[in-house]
Amino acid sequence: MSTGIRASVCMATYRGSAYVAEQIESIVAQLGPDDELVIVDDCSPDDTVAVIVATIDRLGESRVFLTRTDENVGYVRAFEAAIRRSRGQYVFLSDQDDVWTPGRHEAMIAGLGRSLVVAGNHSILGRAGARLWYPPLRSRGSRHHLANLFAILIGYRPYFGCAMGFRREAIDGGILPIPDYVTESHDVWIAITGNVRRSIRHLDQVVVERRLHDANQTPLGIRGLGTILRARWMFVRLIGEAYRRTVAARAAILAARRS
Repeated sequence: MSTGIRASVCMATYRGSAYVAEQIESIVAQLGPDDELVIVDDCSPDDTVAVIVATIDRLGESRVFLTRTDENVGYVRAFEAAIRRSRGQYVFLSDQDDVWTPGRHEAMIAGLGRSLVVAGNHSILGRAGARLWYPPLRSRGSRHHLANLFAILIGYRPYFGCAMGFRREAIDGGILPIPDYVTESHDVWIAITGNVRRSIRHLDQVVVERRLHDANQTPLGIRGLGTILRARWMFVRLIGEAYRRTVAARAAILAARRS
């Protein structure tokens, strides 16, 4: 049944009081009347919740919905909780400390017109023109699904959750539930799902400015070899799981048609 909500933006917060107000402002400035912002705070011990509430009140926003976990569950599970609370036809992820670029929201909705998953590029806030160590996403690579999966395993395809979104039909039995061994890189899982289902759209444009600082919840810097190898093995497992779910979904569709 339709909820009447066009797009849901899902944000997970934790110790984000320094920057979350600016991010909320950049998001709600682009939301339409039938959109929503769903925030799940992961039991922050600081005043993050108070800052969010004050920002909502100051902006007079009725499209922002805040809940809080009973205990700290980690940002992957907080994002999963936000996705489950979302009601929109289109679902987008947002970090707590970035800034959306102008026109991002509608561009990503357009990107989901014929695809289950959309992914755009990002820049570094305050560092215009800064070169990133990996090649940016290109629209012409959207259909190169096997190459994209290989690039994920190698580690040079820039799929970042803060620059991604998906259609609601990609959630149940696809993106959710996020496998329980995923404690980071939920964005890579979403990208794997889109590529395995051969339905992902790359946008050439920058859709978010990422703020890099010492308190980022996602890891920064160079990792050790053991950490890298464990991550690659997890990606291999995720590709297998995505194929398993895709086959199961197709079998369910066929069974429904025959009944």
